[in-house]
Amino acid sequence: MQYKNIHLIYFSPTHTSAKISYAIAEGLEAETLSESDITCEGLKEPLLIGENELVIVAVPVYGGRVAETAMERIRMFQGKDTPVIPVVVYGNRDYEDALKELSDTLVVQGFIPVSAGAFVGEHSYSRKDMPIAAGRPDKDDLFKASQFGHDTLKKLDDAGCLSKLPVLEVKGNYPYKVKGPSTPQAPVTDEELCTQCEYCIDVCPVTAISIVDDRMFSDPVLCIKCCACVKECPEGARTFDTPYTAMLHKNFSARREPELFF
Repeated sequence: MQYKNIHLIYFSPTHTSAKISYAIAEGLEAETLSESDITCEGLKEPLLIGENELVIVAVPVYGGRVAETAMERIRMFQGKDTPVIPVVVYGNRDYEDALKELSDTLVVQGFIPVSAGAFVGEHSYSRKDMPIAAGRPDKDDLFKASQFGHDTLKKLDDAGCLSKLPVLEVKGNYPYKVKGPSTPQAPVTDEELCTQCEYCIDVCPVTAISIVDDRMFSDPVLCIKCCACVKECPEGARTFDTPYTAMLHKNFSARREPELFF
């Protein structure tokens, strides 16, 4: 069962989900590749994806669940018995119910999960002095993602048609984990380093950054703490301080490997 076109859908503020999705697509050996980057903007109208495309949906995990902004934008896609590979990327702590939440949501929207994976990406809170999965996905992660794509392709070929595939089971629980209240907080800017190039405004997924009274302002209510602005600032003028960085560095520095489901 060959799929000539692979459609990537990803929410990827710090590029980790995008890197994994492209590596998986490489292993699927498709003739054409299309993409829907929903990082900075969602669809204006719902998009129907037919059964002749194989879709990869890759999103980050925030607190054991799919990032809320990502989930809102994913709901604009509709399938028609469309095969899909749900993928979550987490910062080396745990992905808990995120993969099941993503898979369940896609089923409701008309997609058929054929395989699924949880991969590790550098945590958004990671810093040079307190690294948390720094540099991941690395070369080994990307190789495993490509192999995952190849193994998924073999599974589809062996089955011959989607109707012969068993219902895919992934790790996670329902009801999903209840996230605690989020404390409004946002990165701060070192005005002496900042050149007001406005690149942080461009990379913010939720338009939480603006210039107010000739200074960079980050709205703590809108900010989703993805830290894209911190990691992407060319001057290193953005910082995000939270005690969770030290806790995560201390307790979750041991390397974790991808978990794959077929």
